[in-house]
Amino acid sequence: MRFALWLIALFCVAVVSALFAGNNHGTVTLFWPPHRIDVSLNLVLLGLALLFVTLHLALRALSGLFSIPQQARRWRLSYKERSIYSGLLDTISHLVAGRFVRARKAAEVVVAIEDAMLASGDALPDAARLRTLAHLLAAESAHALQDRSLREAHFENALAEASSKEAGDLRDGVQLRAARWALEDRDSAGAVRWLEQLPVGTARRTIALRLRFKAARQARNTRVALDAARVLTKHRAFSEVAGAGIVRGLALEMLRNAHDAAQLSQAWASLELSERQQPDVALEAAQRLLSVQGDPAVARLWVLPLWESQGHSLTTDQRVRLTGILETSFGASEAVPDAAWLARIEQAQMALPGDPLLQYLAGVMCVRLSLWGKAQALLKQSIPLLKDASLKRRALLALADLAEHRMDTKAAAEAYKAAARA
Repeated sequence: MRFALWLIALFCVAVVSALFAGNNHGTVTLFWPPHRIDVSLNLVLLGLALLFVTLHLALRALSGLFSIPQQARRWRLSYKERSIYSGLLDTISHLVAGRFVRARKAAEVVVAIEDAMLASGDALPDAARLRTLAHLLAAESAHALQDRSLREAHFENALAEASSKEAGDLRDGVQLRAARWALEDRDSAGAVRWLEQLPVGTARRTIALRLRFKAARQARNTRVALDAARVLTKHRAFSEVAGAGIVRGLALEMLRNAHDAAQLSQAWASLELSERQQPDVALEAAQRLLSVQGDPAVARLWVLPLWESQGHSLTTDQRVRLTGILETSFGASEAVPDAAWLARIEQAQMALPGDPLLQYLAGVMCVRLSLWGKAQALLKQSIPLLKDASLKRRALLALADLAEHRMDTKAAAEAYKAAARA
């Protein structure tokens, strides 16, 4: 379509020119005493057009002649720029292919070319960013080769270049790489130092949170690792199942690292509500509190949600563990057993009279209240149904103690023998 329009316009110009030139009888007279020259107007117009074209071409030729040095300079600059970008591509391709020596040499060539351009005054617009990337890639290659001195030299240069205004957007990346290198060198403190220097927005990125999580795990700082794992799970850096498993494992580790009741209470208070309601976490916390001579009432309070939902969310092993924790807490030095818990156990046992764990726990409570007859009946009913060997052994030992209270040595001996075989 465009070609057709140009062709029509050309025909129009030709027609107008033919009409003008064919009917133009004008002349131009030049007086040069004693001469007189008469020239047609068409010839004068043609001559002026030819003169304009000639002058235009001459000026173009002179301009091209005088711009040869500048064009040569631009060509050299373009050639060096292509060499820099080609060197960066070679560096990256060698680096991902595992040819670290070649990658380092290619990056050093890029740095050398850029330095030469800077010295000659032919700096590129993105010179600072290019030098930063080249030094960073060379440092990465040196790190893969375990050449720490060369890595640090290139890293310092990259950090210095990234401090400039032109390459400021690369500074975060340089610091993140430094943190990762510190982790791989087993220097968790150094990794944390680099991460703490990041801006607030960068520190919230997934890669920074992953590095913080790894540094905390390496330094055995469970609380920081737990905080990082929570944020990573919310950002979906972990799958829902994997994130829940990691958080549960860290919560258990933090509870196990508590050495007294105060530390354990602080650890429990730092957990979120959803974490406290996890059966393994609550059972571990209560069991740990009892082992460090903590308050039995607090331990029972921690496992109260599990007791209320034990028929729905607890496995058999977890119910056995809960029964043992409650038994231990009621066996602690308390003047009067907790009346509320006595009512809960009694109601649960009456609602499920055939449950061996509830029968055993109710029997233990009857022993604690000196209700010997009822305790003996409940324990005898639970022993054949108990699957856990430890609970069965403790039930038999309780029967042996009851027999000794009745001065029934034969029954006591049989109970002790059965406990030894259990």
